[in-house]
Amino acid sequence: MLLVLVVVILLLGRFYPGSGTDVLDWKPTRSPEVEAQNEADDLDQMLAAVNARRARRGAGALTHEGLRRRVADDERGLSERREASMADREVEPMLVVSNERRVARGQPPVGLDEDKKSLGLG
Repeated sequence: MLLVLVVVILLLGRFYPGSGTDVLDWKPTRSPEVEAQNEADDLDQMLAAVNARRARRGAGALTHEGLRRRVADDERGLSERREASMADREVEPMLVVSNERRVARGQPPVGLDEDKKSLGLG
C-alpha cells in the first residue's frame, strides 16, 4: 500500500501541468528593478550620512565618483595583499626544502625575508 502511495505521488508530480509555484500561488515580493532602486537609495543615504559626519569634522563632501575611487583603491590594495600572501604560501614549501639542503651542507638556514631579498622580490 505504501509503495502504491509513493508511486502515485511520483506520477502526480511528473505529469501535473504547471509547476510547484503555480500550486502554491507563489510570486516574488519585489521585482529586480525595485531591488536595484532600493540599493541605489541605500547608497545615497549612506553617502549623505558620511558627508554629514565629514562636514562636522570640517572635511569636504564625498561624491559618488570619489566613493567609487576609494572602493576601487581598497579593492586594489586587498588584491595586492592577497597576491603577496599567495606568493608567500607558494615560496614557503620551497624554502623548507632549500633550508634542509643548506643544513645538510652545514650552512645556516635562511628566513623568508632573506630568501625573497636574494631572489630580488623585495
